[in-house]
Amino acid sequence: MTAALLAEWTKLRTLTSTGWLLLGTAVLTIGVGAAVVAGTHQSSGGGGQDLTKLALTGIDLGQAVVAVLAVLAVAEEYGTGMIRTTLAAMPRRITVLGAKAAIVAALSLPTGLVAVAGSLVTARLVLHTGGRGAVPAAFGSVVPGPTLRAAAGSAIYLTLVALLALGIATAVRDTAVSIGVVLGVLYLPPLLAQAVSDPLRRHLLQVAPMSAGLTVQATRHLRELPVAPWVGIGVLAAWAAVALLIGGLLLRFRDA
Repeated sequence: MTAALLAEWTKLRTLTSTGWLLLGTAVLTIGVGAAVVAGTHQSSGGGGQDLTKLALTGIDLGQAVVAVLAVLAVAEEYGTGMIRTTLAAMPRRITVLGAKAAIVAALSLPTGLVAVAGSLVTARLVLHTGGRGAVPAAFGSVVPGPTLRAAAGSAIYLTLVALLALGIATAVRDTAVSIGVVLGVLYLPPLLAQAVSDPLRRHLLQVAPMSAGLTVQATRHLRELPVAPWVGIGVLAAWAAVALLIGGLLLRFRDA
């Protein structure tokens, strides 16, 4: 496993796209969150709004970038044919997938933490410099409570999305198709939920990976959520685990 970890780390570290995708995840997350907070603050004064959730709105788009990174970690090897070299050097295929998952998670989690911290700090600055009402004391503070749970949960959310994308890419193999499948799994169910009525709508939001996972960002009106915040993260974790399991089985028993 140590050799596999070093190999996978070397592959991702030496790819030019890796650094740009990680930077893009953080910049997009912070920028979108700041824009949403600024727009909401100017139009409504933020009254009754969940400012923490608004500040973390950029996660909705940042997850797509981190998903692309995870897809490239495996699908690009199939595209170039390098997967044969990888499996020849490391015949234990599950070990290879485990190493890829560990490295992707190790890159995604700190990136998520930076993106989340930057989003909260930037949103607080936007509210403060806007001069339209006082900023709630709890918003953006690094203390135990709903904001800390939303921040930590959002970083975990990004990591789980990356693992979900890795599992799907391992099963699909093709880069473009894998990205399309991942984005469909994330964004399509919430859109479908808007086209149906309760109780089907609520059930769809409870099992969809994106809508369930993002409930961890909520700090207000928790009783209105389709699932409890940490339960939602558990739903996304189950999706990621199933995707990795299916990808691992196909990798194990299918020809490279």
